[in-house]
Amino acid sequence: MRAYLLMMAIAAVVTFFGTFGVLKLAHKYKIYPQIRSRDVHTKPTPRLGGIAMFAGFLVTAVIAGLLGWFKSVYSDPIHIVAIVFAAFVITLIGFLDDLYDLDWSLKLAGQFLVAGILAWQGVQIVSLPIAGLTIGSFGISFLATVFLAVLVMNAVNFIDGLDGLVAGVVFIGTGVFFAYSYLLAKQTSPTNYFNLASLISAIVLGMCLGFLPYNWHRAKIFMGDAGAMLLGLLMATSALTVTGQIDPHAVSRGEMIPAYIPLILPLAILILPLLDFSLAVIRRLRAGKSPFAADRQHLHHRLQDFGHSHLGSVLVFYVWTALISLTCLLFFFFETWAVAIFFVLGLAGSLTFTLWPLIARRLTAKTAGGANV
Repeated sequence: MRAYLLMMAIAAVVTFFGTFGVLKLAHKYKIYPQIRSRDVHTKPTPRLGGIAMFAGFLVTAVIAGLLGWFKSVYSDPIHIVAIVFAAFVITLIGFLDDLYDLDWSLKLAGQFLVAGILAWQGVQIVSLPIAGLTIGSFGISFLATVFLAVLVMNAVNFIDGLDGLVAGVVFIGTGVFFAYSYLLAKQTSPTNYFNLASLISAIVLGMCLGFLPYNWHRAKIFMGDAGAMLLGLLMATSALTVTGQIDPHAVSRGEMIPAYIPLILPLAILILPLLDFSLAVIRRLRAGKSPFAADRQHLHHRLQDFGHSHLGSVLVFYVWTALISLTCLLFFFFETWAVAIFFVLGLAGSLTFTLWPLIARRLTAKTAGGANV
């Protein structure tokens, strides 16, 4: 665990000081976009934080390779090289989009290219716990991997609209996924806890920690598409690499849910972003627009219109992310009935917090009505 905490700390420090440097350069050369109609901020703010986040990832990945702790992870460097190269390409695409607002079709093509690079180099879904099923077809695994990676990248990118929203959601979800991948490694390989999924997750946690101080409301800098798509790519990659740690033939009926966690957890963590993404695509297609045309009808915008403050809207996403991801993780430890109790109690609390502006308005109206009587 100390090795992972060290990697997390290195990623946080590099990202923190990298963000400071990028922020200074952006203000010096006035590299920030004009305020758009859908933006919630009122002051021109740089969107180049993704560069610093990539620096945090790259530096930490290189240092990890130099340490004996992660010798087994780097024994076959092709996967590491593919992940680093894919991360560089998606950061470059996002950087260009943050500067020049690329056409959505170019950005989507770039996402498919990056996902294809990973899948072609073997970073793929290896097995599924369905009647001992191991995916034997390279083509099926390739397509499933590309679809998952592109889906997660877009889901993360779509919710990047409020200060601290993406970094916080990814930090919470990845923290839970790190705990799962680490515990899974201890269970499946008790003599060697080091694995690629946990390493990537630890680095992502550090990247978010290093960036959040600058991105918390009121944000001094945004991560932009470069940072959001990079985080989405790394989340998908860590989920893909952990699927190979489970022997589908060894999964009993009572272990089905824990065995599905590598595939369920990344999607569960992003349930609100995925819902937002789906609603946005349907909404825009019905209006005859591109599914990637920007608007101000995302869930975080609607939460503010509903009555939540900027911070309150962000916390709604945090609460739901924590509830869903922790519920998935608890299947690893407890019986289904115990997890169900936790979920029901958490659901009641989450719904109350989400609907609080409405509850508060009704309580105020009731009180005012009683006073008038």
